[in-house]
Amino acid sequence: MHVPDGFFNAATSISAGVVAAAGVTVCLRGARRELDDRTAPMAGLVAAFIFAVQMLNFPVAAGTSGHLLGGALAAILVGPYTGVLCMAVVLLVQGVFFADGGLTALGINITIMGIVTVVVGWGIFRLVTGLSRGRVAVAAFLAALVSVPASALAFTLLFWIGGTAPIEVGAVAAAMGGVHVLIGIGEALITAMTVSAVLAVRPDLVYGARGLTRPLVLRGAEGTTTTVGGQEPAAAPGKLKPFLLGGIGLTLVLAGAVSFFASSSPDGLEAVAENKGFLGQATDHLVTWGLADYGEVGGIPVGVAGIIGVGLVLLIAGAVAYAARGRDAAKV
Repeated sequence: MHVPDGFFNAATSISAGVVAAAGVTVCLRGARRELDDRTAPMAGLVAAFIFAVQMLNFPVAAGTSGHLLGGALAAILVGPYTGVLCMAVVLLVQGVFFADGGLTALGINITIMGIVTVVVGWGIFRLVTGLSRGRVAVAAFLAALVSVPASALAFTLLFWIGGTAPIEVGAVAAAMGGVHVLIGIGEALITAMTVSAVLAVRPDLVYGARGLTRPLVLRGAEGTTTTVGGQEPAAAPGKLKPFLLGGIGLTLVLAGAVSFFASSSPDGLEAVAENKGFLGQATDHLVTWGLADYGEVGGIPVGVAGIIGVGLVLLIAGAVAYAARGRDAAKV
């Protein structure tokens, strides 16, 4: 759903940029309550994973594809404030280095793909976990499912207000909502499976599951016990390294190898824009160097471009999270 340059007038683009900047500023302060020396690297990994999975477009209808947005996933894994920061870094790297999303539309993209998906996804997640007695996987599925069409409808509203082409808002809303419900199903499956996988191996690293999961009690040969997850202290800090290395390895495989098999069909926004007659409003991206279009411009294999992107996102998001961490934050 990356919005290109040219879709929005200057006033709307600037206004959305102000909203995005204000949201990121608030989240930099709020993330202090979610991050510490151990969880900051997790934020970098989550951002890099979202970047990699966003490269994996999957077919959702005849001639239309979709990809993970990731806002709900980020909020559940690392917290809503940190989730917005992760999404902002992903969208910044995509726009600046890979021409994926316009530079003048960066504020639009952070607002609808970052802030809206995180706020809606986290709200649904908390509601469902409260009603379902802490069923995290179910809540993650529903949170992701709802967050995607919510983002699509936010785009429609903004385009109706400040788009560069007239639209029949009802028809565009129906088209955007319809195709993004289908994309949302894919997003929901990816989100639920990812959260479930992390819960299975490191429940203490799932921010949204704190206080909801049953503690895992490990009994040693000498009768000692160690409690992991739930509301108890997490595993020793040194135990985090294997998880992070494994996560980075999986992320590199997705971006470096699986990306070759991604669907080449236009995504939901592009398909709707073409069908409703406003795709022609898009203008050329200002970035023309080799990594643009994930290496297509420079003749770089998409897998190589993906690995470079993973490295950039991992470093930038990790640095932002480390800088934003609370020095006295409680260990998870």
